Amino acid sequence: MYKNILIPVMLGDSRDTQTAFKAAQALADTGAQITLLHVIETVPVYVSEYFPPDFITTARDTVQAALDAMVATLPGSRAAITEGKAGPRICRWAEENGCDCIIVASHKPAMSDFFLGSVAHHVVGHAACAVHVVR
Repeated sequence: MYKNILIPVMLGDSRDTQTAFKAAQALADTGAQITLLHVIETVPVYVSEYFPPDFITTARDTVQAALDAMVATLPGSRAAITEGKAGPRICRWAEENGCDCIIVASHKPAMSDFFLGSVAHHVVGHAACAVHVVR
């Protein structure tokens, strides 16, 4: 059983999130910490000039509210937000925060990632801890 579980969440896909929640509850040790992590993709500088100045702050507030609602449905969980490229940032965040398990949902794959989605593929190949993939 795991004591520090990370669930990367992509907002707007509740089916995959609920499947990951059920897996986390089944794999969690008594008193385990479960973290729901959303990665905000970094906006390139050449694109950012077309967004309102408070765009990132507003986006972060919206994401935080959605994560807080999810946390309310999963006992023993907390929310976290980070920025960067999703796959590498999830792996780095898990390592920096001592996670012993990542439960990642695999979305419908493209031809280049036939068996897993690209983020799940990266996490499976680069995470320093156990990874459980749910569909």
